[in-house]
Amino acid sequence: MEESDTGLRARLVDAGVDLVAREGAAALTLREIARRAGVSHGAPRRYFPTHLELLSAIARRGFEDLGRRATTAVGDGTASPRAQLTALGRGYLEFALGNRGMYELMFRHDLLVSGYLGLRDTSLPLFGRLVELVGRARPDADARLVAGALWANLHGVAQLWGWGSLQLATAAEDIAPLLRSVLDAHLGPETG
Repeated sequence: MEESDTGLRARLVDAGVDLVAREGAAALTLREIARRAGVSHGAPRRYFPTHLELLSAIARRGFEDLGRRATTAVGDGTASPRAQLTALGRGYLEFALGNRGMYELMFRHDLLVSGYLGLRDTSLPLFGRLVELVGRARPDADARLVAGALWANLHGVAQLWGWGSLQLATAAEDIAPLLRSVLDAHLGPETG
Protein backbone atom coordinates (compact mmCIF):
# COMPACT_ATOMS: atom_id res chain seq x y z
CA MET A 1 0.00 0.00 0.00
CA GLU A 2 1.38 3.40 -0.98
CA GLU A 3 1.95 5.96 1.76
CA SER A 4 -0.14 9.14 1.57
CA ASP A 5 1.49 12.44 0.72
CA THR A 6 0.62 13.70 4.20
CA GLY A 7 2.21 10.62 5.76
CA LEU A 8 5.42 10.93 3.79
CA ARG A 9 5.62 14.66 4.45
CA ALA A 10 5.26 13.99 8.19
CA ARG A 11 7.84 11.19 8.01
CA LEU A 12 10.36 13.57 6.43
CA VAL A 13 9.75 16.14 9.17
CA ASP A 14 9.96 13.41 11.83
CA ALA A 15 13.30 12.28 10.39
CA GLY A 16 14.55 15.88 10.49
CA VAL A 17 13.39 16.37 14.08
CA ASP A 18 15.19 13.19 15.12
CA LEU A 19 18.31 14.15 13.17
CA VAL A 20 18.54 17.63 14.67
CA ALA A 21 18.08 16.15 18.16
CA ARG A 22 20.86 13.62 17.64
CA GLU A 23 23.37 15.52 15.52
CA GLY A 24 22.49 19.21 15.52
CA ALA A 25 21.25 21.68 12.95
CA ALA A 26 24.32 21.38 10.72
CA ALA A 27 23.40 17.75 9.95
CA LEU A 28 20.08 18.71 8.35
CA THR A 29 20.82 18.08 4.69
CA LEU A 30 18.09 17.00 2.29
CA ARG A 31 20.04 13.87 1.43
CA GLU A 32 20.46 12.79 5.07
CA ILE A 33 16.84 13.50 5.97
CA ALA A 34 15.71 11.47 2.94
CA ARG A 35 18.03 8.62 3.89
CA ARG A 36 16.69 8.51 7.44
CA ALA A 37 13.12 8.70 6.19
CA GLY A 38 13.84 5.76 3.88
CA VAL A 39 13.11 7.58 0.62
CA SER A 40 15.14 8.61 -2.41
CA HIS A 41 17.27 11.72 -2.02
CA GLY A 42 15.01 13.56 -4.47
CA ALA A 43 11.76 12.74 -2.62
CA PRO A 44 11.88 15.68 -0.17
CA ARG A 45 11.72 18.14 -3.08
CA ARG A 46 8.28 16.77 -3.99
CA TYR A 47 6.93 17.98 -0.64
CA PHE A 48 9.36 20.76 0.18
CA PRO A 49 10.52 22.55 -2.97
CA THR A 50 13.33 24.25 -1.07
CA HIS A 51 15.61 23.21 1.75
CA LEU A 52 14.39 26.22 3.76
CA GLU A 53 10.81 24.94 3.57
CA LEU A 54 11.80 21.59 5.05
CA LEU A 55 13.93 23.25 7.72
CA SER A 56 11.00 25.56 8.55
CA ALA A 57 8.69 22.57 8.96
CA ILE A 58 11.19 20.99 11.34
CA ALA A 59 11.65 24.25 13.28
CA ARG A 60 7.87 24.63 13.51
CA ARG A 61 7.80 21.38 15.50
CA GLY A 62 10.30 22.96 17.89
CA PHE A 63 8.12 26.04 18.39
CA GLU A 64 5.08 23.83 18.94
CA ASP A 65 7.00 21.82 21.56
CA LEU A 66 8.25 24.99 23.27
CA GLY A 67 4.71 26.40 23.24
CA ARG A 68 3.31 23.27 24.92
CA ARG A 69 6.06 23.39 27.52
CA ALA A 70 5.35 27.07 28.19
CA THR A 71 1.65 26.36 28.66
CA THR A 72 2.47 23.58 31.10
CA ALA A 73 5.01 25.75 32.94
CA VAL A 74 2.62 28.63 33.64
CA GLY A 75 -0.13 26.24 34.67
CA ASP A 76 -3.68 27.44 35.14
CA GLY A 77 -2.68 31.10 35.44
CA THR A 78 -3.56 31.46 39.09
CA ALA A 79 0.02 31.92 40.29
CA SER A 80 1.41 35.44 40.50
CA PRO A 81 2.75 36.92 37.26
CA ARG A 82 6.27 36.77 38.75
CA ALA A 83 5.88 33.06 39.57
CA GLN A 84 4.54 32.38 36.09
CA LEU A 85 7.43 34.28 34.52
CA THR A 86 9.88 32.32 36.66
CA ALA A 87 8.34 29.05 35.50
CA LEU A 88 8.25 30.25 31.90
CA GLY A 89 11.90 31.36 32.06
CA ARG A 90 12.97 28.06 33.61
CA GLY A 91 11.04 26.14 30.95
CA TYR A 92 12.59 28.24 28.18
CA LEU A 93 16.12 27.66 29.48
CA GLU A 94 15.52 23.94 29.98
CA PHE A 95 14.20 23.63 26.42
CA ALA A 96 17.12 25.60 24.99
CA LEU A 97 19.73 23.58 26.87
CA GLY A 98 18.05 20.22 26.40
CA ASN A 99 17.35 20.69 22.67
CA ARG A 100 20.37 22.64 21.47
CA GLY A 101 20.15 21.65 17.81
CA MET A 102 16.45 22.41 17.57
CA TYR A 103 16.87 25.66 19.50
CA GLU A 104 19.59 26.77 17.10
CA LEU A 105 17.43 25.88 14.11
CA MET A 106 14.34 27.64 15.47
CA PHE A 107 16.06 30.98 15.74
CA ARG A 108 17.88 30.95 12.41
CA HIS A 109 17.22 34.36 10.93
CA ASP A 110 16.87 33.05 7.37
CA LEU A 111 14.04 30.75 8.44
CA LEU A 112 12.18 33.36 10.43
CA VAL A 113 12.28 35.99 7.68
CA SER A 114 11.60 33.57 4.83
CA GLY A 115 7.92 33.34 5.71
CA TYR A 116 7.82 29.60 5.02
CA LEU A 117 4.98 27.92 6.92
CA GLY A 118 4.40 31.12 8.89
CA LEU A 119 7.27 30.21 11.17
CA ARG A 120 7.46 33.70 12.66
CA ASP A 121 3.73 33.52 13.39
CA THR A 122 4.30 30.23 15.21
CA SER A 123 6.61 31.98 17.66
CA LEU A 124 4.45 35.07 18.25
CA PRO A 125 1.88 33.53 20.66
CA LEU A 126 4.66 32.62 23.07
CA PHE A 127 5.99 36.16 22.95
CA GLY A 128 2.43 37.44 23.41
CA ARG A 129 2.15 35.40 26.59
CA LEU A 130 5.44 36.86 27.80
CA VAL A 131 4.19 40.41 27.08
CA GLU A 132 0.93 39.73 28.93
CA LEU A 133 2.72 38.42 32.02
CA VAL A 134 5.27 41.26 32.00
CA GLY A 135 2.39 43.74 31.70
CA ARG A 136 0.79 42.28 34.80
CA ALA A 137 4.11 42.19 36.69
CA ARG A 138 5.17 45.67 35.56
CA PRO A 139 2.06 47.74 34.80
CA ASP A 140 4.25 50.88 34.92
CA ALA A 141 6.38 49.85 31.91
CA ASP A 142 6.05 49.28 28.17
CA ALA A 143 5.40 45.55 28.41
CA ARG A 144 6.50 44.80 24.83
CA LEU A 145 9.90 46.44 25.35
CA VAL A 146 10.49 44.85 28.74
CA ALA A 147 9.37 41.45 27.41
CA GLY A 148 11.71 41.87 24.43
CA ALA A 149 14.63 42.70 26.70
CA LEU A 150 13.74 39.81 29.02
CA TRP A 151 13.55 37.37 26.11
CA ALA A 152 16.87 38.62 24.72
CA ASN A 153 18.43 38.16 28.15
CA LEU A 154 17.05 34.60 28.49
CA HIS A 155 18.27 33.80 24.99
CA GLY A 156 21.72 35.09 25.87
CA VAL A 157 21.80 33.10 29.11
CA ALA A 158 20.84 29.96 27.18
CA GLN A 159 23.55 30.51 24.58
CA LEU A 160 26.29 31.44 27.01
CA TRP A 161 25.41 28.64 29.45
CA GLY A 162 25.34 26.15 26.58
CA TRP A 163 28.83 27.22 25.56
CA GLY A 164 30.09 27.02 29.16
CA SER A 165 30.96 30.72 29.21
CA LEU A 166 28.65 31.75 32.06
CA GLN A 167 29.86 28.98 34.32
CA LEU A 168 33.43 30.12 33.72
CA ALA A 169 32.68 33.81 34.17
CA THR A 170 30.39 33.54 37.19
CA ALA A 171 31.56 30.28 38.81
CA ALA A 172 27.86 29.34 38.88
CA GLU A 173 27.05 25.67 39.02
CA ASP A 174 23.30 26.14 38.66
CA ILE A 175 21.34 28.31 36.26
CA ALA A 176 18.62 29.21 38.82
CA PRO A 177 20.48 32.18 40.39
CA LEU A 178 21.08 33.59 36.92
CA LEU A 179 17.37 33.30 36.12
CA ARG A 180 16.52 35.13 39.36
CA SER A 181 19.00 37.88 38.44
CA VAL A 182 17.50 38.20 34.96
CA LEU A 183 14.00 38.52 36.38
CA ASP A 184 15.16 41.01 39.02
CA ALA A 185 16.85 43.09 36.33
CA HIS A 186 13.72 43.32 34.21
CA LEU A 187 10.92 43.15 36.79
CA GLY A 188 12.58 44.59 39.88
CA PRO A 189 13.52 42.62 42.97
CA GLU A 190 10.95 40.10 44.12
CA THR A 191 8.95 41.33 47.09
CA GLY A 192 7.92 38.91 49.71
